[in-house]
Amino acid sequence: MLKNCSLPDYAEYHFTLPQRFLYLMEGCLLVGMTGYFFYQSWIACVCLLPLLIPFCKGKKRELARKRRQELNVQFKDLVLSLSANQRAGYSIENAFREAYRDMEMLYGTQSSICQEVRHIILGLDNNVVLEKLLYSLGIRSSQQDIMQFADVFAIAKRSGGNMTDILEKTAAVMEQKIETDQEIQLMISAKKMEQKIMNMVPFLIIFYIGSTSRGFFDVLYHNLIGVVIMTVCLGLYGIAYLLSKRIVEIEV
Repeated sequence: MLKNCSLPDYAEYHFTLPQRFLYLMEGCLLVGMTGYFFYQSWIACVCLLPLLIPFCKGKKRELARKRRQELNVQFKDLVLSLSANQRAGYSIENAFREAYRDMEMLYGTQSSICQEVRHIILGLDNNVVLEKLLYSLGIRSSQQDIMQFADVFAIAKRSGGNMTDILEKTAAVMEQKIETDQEIQLMISAKKMEQKIMNMVPFLIIFYIGSTSRGFFDVLYHNLIGVVIMTVCLGLYGIAYLLSKRIVEIEV
């Protein structure tokens, strides 16, 4: 028996309890490192605690983007399964019921695509129009491919188009885009690693010099001029971090 469940808005992400604890600890560690290396003051660490808010929001955006990408890949496999079921003689409504079994074997019952197909099947059982269910998924997914599929599906259903061919062509286009995106991500994976290493360089430099030449940075701590200089450096570091992050985030 298929049961209804609350459906997510893929544009947003909500931490689970373990994730909330994990990222809170990670954010506190980064704040502590920043306060110590740039100011050598626990008071500075407390003053920097508000940075946890944009840090957690950034993590949510990152996890939401990853979940949307996973949904897009899973939806492509759903369309392939629908196409195969249509060729086997199933109606489009029954094709979704058969496709659910395929998605369950591929991704498991707790996957996003199984959750969405369960909702579609439940809607069909309650005489909800299939086009409306797909349009709802397209809106919530924030994925252009899924939204375009919902639009094309609605037009084809009204005009009596060849649904099997439409499903096959849609799956082919989505697969090509996904492969292109994967190739791009593979090409820039080394650059992403370099970016992560470079993000740690300022902390490593301060730690190395501070450890090997004790007192070298004392002039920059616990006085107004030093605080201003280190704050400017921290601001420049933040800008460089955001720019590097923007450069390596490429979406097809």
